[in-house]
Amino acid sequence: MDQTEVVKPETLDDLIKTLHKIFESDCINVEEVQDIMESYESKPQEWMKYAKFDQYRYTRNLVDEGNGKFNLMILCWGEGHGSSIHDHTNSHCFMKLLQGQLKETLFKWPDSKSHGEMIQRSQRILQENKVAYINDSIGLHRVENVSHTECAVSLHLYSPPFQTCQTFDQRTGF
Repeated sequence: MDQTEVVKPETLDDLIKTLHKIFESDCINVEEVQDIMESYESKPQEWMKYAKFDQYRYTRNLVDEGNGKFNLMILCWGEGHGSSIHDHTNSHCFMKLLQGQLKETLFKWPDSKSHGEMIQRSQRILQENKVAYINDSIGLHRVENVSHTECAVSLHLYSPPFQTCQTFDQRTGF
């Protein structure tokens, strides 16, 4: 086996250990992180202990602090729950779907030409075990569970970790 080839993580703990190894370096390969996260096959019995749902809004539940280099979180989306349009405070954001489906809508950053209104760039449905990636150079996004019957659960990696992000109103861009 090639020295650079990474073994497929069989468990969530394996995934966390592999991510710690990858993030020992200051130079992060986005494709490598995406591949590793995608190669972990969701097993609810492993992540359910982190999955705390709220009746009224999606929740963010810390799984691992990643030696200060990243945060790994499980987000729980009840039926119809969604985020605001937001940035990622100059962080990488990887989002793996563990259960259900989520709709991701990408937006351009507001500028003077758009007269404040947010311009939608694209939209996609994220499927179970797939990984999406975004950073501020790509744009802004909103994530929603559009199902009225099923919950969704996603695993997010943010590097570097951040506490707050900027949110935007779709109509005004503020």
